[in-house]
Amino acid sequence: MIMNPSVSNEVSDEVQALYRRLLKAWNDQDARAMADQFTEDGESIGFDGSQSIGREEIYSHLKPIFEDHPTARFVSIVKNVRHLGTGVVMLRAIAGMVPRGQSDLQPKLNTQHTVVAVQGEGRWRIQLFQNTPAQFHGRPELVEQMTEELRERLSEAAF
Repeated sequence: MIMNPSVSNEVSDEVQALYRRLLKAWNDQDARAMADQFTEDGESIGFDGSQSIGREEIYSHLKPIFEDHPTARFVSIVKNVRHLGTGVVMLRAIAGMVPRGQSDLQPKLNTQHTVVAVQGEGRWRIQLFQNTPAQFHGRPELVEQMTEELRERLSEAAF
C-alpha cells in the first residue's frame, strides 16, 4: 500500500478501520451499520451508478437491497491513503465480490473503491464512497491481474 507522507500512520490506520467497518457492514447485510459510517450529509455512489445522499437516504436505499437480495461479499485491498486537506483523507482500494454460497470471486464484479473521509467530533466518517466497476474494457489482462491479486487476499479472508 502506498501512503502519502503527509498522512500519519495513526490517521491511515483509523481511515482504513473506517473502510473495513463499511465493508463488514455490507458483508453482514447491515444497512444501519453501513449508513452510520457516513457523515450526516455523506454520499454513496453504488456499483450501478445509483446515488444516495445523506445517512438516512443511504440507509433507506440499502435496507431493501439487503432484505431482498443475498448480496455478494467484498474482499478488498487498500492501495493508498492520501491527505487532501486538514481533516480530509482519501482512501483508494480495489475490491472483488464473492457471491453467497460460493468460494471464488466473480471478475465481472471487480470494483475500484474511493472513500473521502472527514474528521469531526473526534472520529472519521465517510463523506463520499464511490464504487466503480473495474471492467477495463478491451484489456482483459487487467481484469485477470486484479482478480489474481484479490484472490490472494481471499485466501486470508474469513467470512
